Amino acid sequence: MEAILKEESDLIKSNELIKKSYNEYELIIGIYKKALNNIECELNKLKELLNNYYKYDVITNITSRIKTPESIINKMKKKKLEITYENMIEYINDIAGVRIICNYKDDIYKIRNIIRRQEQIRIVKEKDYIKKAKKSGYSALHMIIEVPIKVKEEIIYIKTEIQIKTALMDFWATTEHKVKYKSNKKISNMDSIKLFMYGRIVNIISDKMTRIFKKQEC
Repeated sequence: MEAILKEESDLIKSNELIKKSYNEYELIIGIYKKALNNIECELNKLKELLNNYYKYDVITNITSRIKTPESIINKMKKKKLEITYENMIEYINDIAGVRIICNYKDDIYKIRNIIRRQEQIRIVKEKDYIKKAKKSGYSALHMIIEVPIKVKEEIIYIKTEIQIKTALMDFWATTEHKVKYKSNKKISNMDSIKLFMYGRIVNIISDKMTRIFKKQEC
């Protein structure tokens, strides 16, 4: 176990983003982790509130993650940014991320609307990939928010990405990501087309399931 931990530590320290100042990297990521913890606490309160009010599980699951150093750097390179902490903080909005899963498409907007009403949260921007899916077939609602945290008696706001999607959308997105980005083999054009078609089918099924559920509510 010690050998594995040492290998991971050496890998992190060799990363070009943090090799100049490992302590500074740890401090910055620690702030993002604190922001993530704060927003998770708030979202779990909202989960209980929504589920009690609507008498069913509007939110079924909440998960979170911090981007790895490698992922941060890859994104900065893709954006053609100089690899600095200043650019990382200013231009990489999804270092801290939260995924909210629900069962029905309408629930996505219920969740979005109640997040908008939280006074302690600032909404930076939204992207609705449900009304207009990505070319890959990906569907979800993304929000970039700013979360207040206290650092040395000062309140600062840290950006966090929230993804809200149905369980079906999440299944498709997770599978597509593993197939396209986590595999050593390049996906064929035919399989890419199939994934796109299945993404469209997921949206159709989500709509039909929502309609059935609404009928039962009436």
